[in-house]
Amino acid sequence: MFGILSVAAQSNNHPVLTASNPEQGGMSSERLKRVDDVVNEYISNKWIAGAAAIIVHNGKIVYYKGLGMDDIDKKTPMKRDAIFRIASQTKAITSTAVLMLYEEGKFLLDDPISKYIPEFKNPKVLDKFNETDSTYTTVPAKREVTIRDLLTHTSGIDYPTIGSKNMTAIYAKADIPAGIGVGNRVLGPAIKKLATLPLSHQPGEKWTYGLNTDVLGYFVEVISGMSLSDFFKKRIFDPLGMKDTYFYLPPDKRSRLATLYTEDSLHHLVKAPEIQNGFQLNYPATNGTYYSGGAGLSSTTYDYAIFLQMIMNGGIYNGTRILSRNTVRMMTMNQIGDLPLGGNKFGLGFGITTEQGSARIPTQAGTFDWGGYFSTVYWADPKEKIIGLIMTQIVPNSHGELGDKFKVLTYQAISD
Repeated sequence: MFGILSVAAQSNNHPVLTASNPEQGGMSSERLKRVDDVVNEYISNKWIAGAAAIIVHNGKIVYYKGLGMDDIDKKTPMKRDAIFRIASQTKAITSTAVLMLYEEGKFLLDDPISKYIPEFKNPKVLDKFNETDSTYTTVPAKREVTIRDLLTHTSGIDYPTIGSKNMTAIYAKADIPAGIGVGNRVLGPAIKKLATLPLSHQPGEKWTYGLNTDVLGYFVEVISGMSLSDFFKKRIFDPLGMKDTYFYLPPDKRSRLATLYTEDSLHHLVKAPEIQNGFQLNYPATNGTYYSGGAGLSSTTYDYAIFLQMIMNGGIYNGTRILSRNTVRMMTMNQIGDLPLGGNKFGLGFGITTEQGSARIPTQAGTFDWGGYFSTVYWADPKEKIIGLIMTQIVPNSHGELGDKFKVLTYQAISD
């Protein structure tokens, strides 16, 4: 009897995703219909073509649907297991890979990255910038960039295309890729070239969203001796049972890749072209070789919910331990001190909701979250034991508030 009780308790502490009706999962099926109503309103207004969404409460899947259309022209419905370009949702998985190697004693978080990628030695910081020809001057950095700086986006590395005006120009001139749809390049040379360019500010001085996690992806390759794609598959995806998460989809899964949309000048929904802003938009359906740790993956709501449940379980899922619970604690706590970030904070790979942030949206303080460039959103709330994901595929997106509305609609349906 004692053994049976122990197994049951372990299962309760480390739940595995299980299909359930809402009432068994502590949610109201009647109030969850409001999710359908709001998402369908966005679809009928042609703000999005369709969406897939999943809600998990205490490990029980209480909502899991595809709504609207995948391809409007072909009249193909959005299936709940559609595969989406998840872009920056890749960052949390790369950060997990880094921390798995950290737990093996391969490095310490405050080690300089130059110890492992020598090109980052003696970094420089942008001083003056000439807009006419993108030339610039620099000053020496006050210290080296550390692995912790990269995990927290405080290194001073910026983003191509979506970053600051000056750094976007510098990266464009140096042909630094944003990480997705870049053809058959490979990661190492791009990261080594990035290392020779100036930082946008002194390390640790500000929070600046940038190619930090792409650097960490190459760092994983250096430390592990395998490609980032192979590391993810062997160490994370296969052990967790994440069967639909890839940098580049195998041919038999490419038909499930959700159609990508964009907006015209009047913000009307139109199918995205093959090439946009210089990159191939259907890159997941190619045989690419560039493994962007910051933006390269495609996945499903279900697969990513498995990953989030593992984190919420303290690093374990279905009997497989990926991380220790204290490393997860470090990932999901404020790691940027008093640096401003819109009322919230940042951990080691996740955005972290503060008490101040929880006053705006009903997610509890301690919730960890992020999203992706192509309009995907996720969060996991350890206090309420809720995981939520909503994915659509449109960029730019004038109606990105749907992500926050989805959170409100989820919390209002809690019945226990």
